[in-house]
Amino acid sequence: MGGFFGAVSKRDCVLDLFFGVDYHSHLGTRRGGMIIYDKENGFQRQIHNIENTPFRTKFEKDIERFRGHSGIGCISDTDPQPLLVRSHLGFYAITTVGIINNAEELVQTYFSDHGHQFMAMSSGKVNSTELTAALINQCDSLVEGILHAQSVIDGSCTILLLTPEGILAARDKLGRLPVLIGQNSEGCCVSFESFAYQKLGYENAYELGPQEIVKITAEGFETVSPAGEDMKICAFLWTYYGYPNSNYQGVNVELMRYRNGEIMARNEKADGSLPEVDYVAGVPDSGLPHAIGYANESGVPFARPFVKYTPTWPRSFMPANQQVRNQVAKMKQIPVPELIEGKKLLFVDDSIVRGTQLRETVEFLYESGAKEVHMRSACPPIMYGCKYLNFSSSNSEMELLARKIVQELEGDEGQKHLEEYADGKTERGKCLLKTICEKMGFHSLGYQSLDGLLEAIGIDRSKVCTYCWSGKE
Repeated sequence: MGGFFGAVSKRDCVLDLFFGVDYHSHLGTRRGGMIIYDKENGFQRQIHNIENTPFRTKFEKDIERFRGHSGIGCISDTDPQPLLVRSHLGFYAITTVGIINNAEELVQTYFSDHGHQFMAMSSGKVNSTELTAALINQCDSLVEGILHAQSVIDGSCTILLLTPEGILAARDKLGRLPVLIGQNSEGCCVSFESFAYQKLGYENAYELGPQEIVKITAEGFETVSPAGEDMKICAFLWTYYGYPNSNYQGVNVELMRYRNGEIMARNEKADGSLPEVDYVAGVPDSGLPHAIGYANESGVPFARPFVKYTPTWPRSFMPANQQVRNQVAKMKQIPVPELIEGKKLLFVDDSIVRGTQLRETVEFLYESGAKEVHMRSACPPIMYGCKYLNFSSSNSEMELLARKIVQELEGDEGQKHLEEYADGKTERGKCLLKTICEKMGFHSLGYQSLDGLLEAIGIDRSKVCTYCWSGKE
């Protein structure tokens, strides 16, 4: 994934940019970058590796020397960015969020004219943001170029582009990620997360539609290319990686998660599958609000049988070494014995992807004295790796827990019946649940249905991307 923030102001906006980008740190762990534009000093840029040190710490010294009234920045889980580009379209800075599945094909097409080159990374791959800029530069204007790039990219591409005149913000052609504009008396900003600018004194001003391109200056903003009608915003924004106080398409993340948990409990009460437990708990942190909703609807007390110790390791996936990551995950889980020993516990997690850390969490709970551990997933079984935003991406879809179990149960034949396996009411679905329970040590397992999830989000279901569950675009 990744996040972005930009600002254009009548005053120096370096601090706004610094804090605005920092508020997107939950969306990526590899690179952070900022580019500031100043009329006297031109463009000033810095990119840092943030795999082992937070964005804030890396950039504290940089903000002392930065000066300017406009800028863009990003948190990136992929390539180093933002980039500075000089072309026949002028001198500009660019940052992107998304994924380009046909990158090699586009590179070869670009090479076919001869005389073109890219800076290759150590892997031999081309920086996706540089490739996007190359596609933009094939046209006669920046707006035409952005539309061209988005039309030929297989995947998704949300773009912020900084020029001396201001910022061009372009939402992906199907709006898989949000792009929001904030405004105050001194200027405007553009952001992935709405709360990032609200804390800086900006008020909600506008949310871009799919494929819409907006020019942003200190005086205001204007649409320079209209929105399209079709939208496929990512459902995982609400279930997992969106921040609790953010709003997308007018729907608050925290409230959606409460509703989602309530719907799961409501449906289990209706079909008689609600287990008798002492406490309902959430797997920290994004599982907590789903669990609160489940507890409220079920009438079972909510509790926190274990907490995560985050001051030392705020993100368990920070270390590069897998063995160290696994050990860090264990070290972060601090039990509350009085809420575990001899208790029947039901946990709600935001999702179950590969299940590795979840298995270790269950073992930790039994070692701490739990009598029973029941598990609920706040979304359906993940059957497909995301090909639009790098969420749940993997080397093979057989790394996904549900797909791996299906293969074990029926081999290649089972892969033809994924829709049945995803439905816990079918015979195949019941078999999937039973097998996962046996492997993971759960007393019971339940997944939120796709209908329940879409009900919790509450917007037109045709406008929500559910590819990772349904395999349908």
